Amino acid sequence: MTNGKKLIVGNWKMNGSAQSNFHLLTQLLRADLRFDVCDTAVCVPSVYLQQVKTQISDQIQGSKGGSIGLGAQDVSAHEEGAYTGEISVSMLREFGVSYVIVGHSERRQFHHETDQLVAIKAKRALGAGMTPIVCVGETSQERESGMTEAVVRRQLAAVIHLNGHCINEIVVAYEPVWAIGTGLTATPEQAQSVHAVLRAQLDAAGAENGRRIRILYGGSMNPANAKTLLSQRDIDGGLVGGASLKAVDFLSIIASA
Repeated sequence: MTNGKKLIVGNWKMNGSAQSNFHLLTQLLRADLRFDVCDTAVCVPSVYLQQVKTQISDQIQGSKGGSIGLGAQDVSAHEEGAYTGEISVSMLREFGVSYVIVGHSERRQFHHETDQLVAIKAKRALGAGMTPIVCVGETSQERESGMTEAVVRRQLAAVIHLNGHCINEIVVAYEPVWAIGTGLTATPEQAQSVHAVLRAQLDAAGAENGRRIRILYGGSMNPANAKTLLSQRDIDGGLVGGASLKAVDFLSIIASA
């Protein structure tokens, strides 16, 4: 994996307020924890990018080292134009965004995003020097039908096909749809099995070094299961939802990494 460190990313989804964001970040930044032990980022609603960027920049962490990266939850497939409500990569770049989530299952489900659209968004992010966190994952019906491997391989293949050698710069997040926000979690063995499939696919696609590309687990990771999940060979970190909204839980997951 890149630089040998785990990557823990908090996805706030459509949560937060100016006040709650300030308190959460204050607790994270003041924690007696070295943020250089693993890479850490928070993907926040776009309206809070400036607030979070400013607070992270202003709150010196001193001897704790490292910092928290800033991420967005989505990006437009278009650079500019008559696309009301969309946010372009150039806009995100002005906020110093380092990561951007593309293809989250909620975007695929509720906004009907296709594999091809996700691939285009990943390309936009890469072209702007940002790291796309490409989400893949199967529904409960697809898992029960034995389609897990075929689904995740199809979703990742679209990104590989469009982005070629640039896939060396992506992060992949395996998020079983049936485990998101449900309290259910893939067993470490189930998660590792899918991560290994994705790793092999990246290797077969000619990735410069498949081990360099970090593959995160993103399905109800919490303080109770983080250590066991993160100990698996091909799990390089976590895309954390609800637990990232509670400082004590998010810090516990980071400590596990």
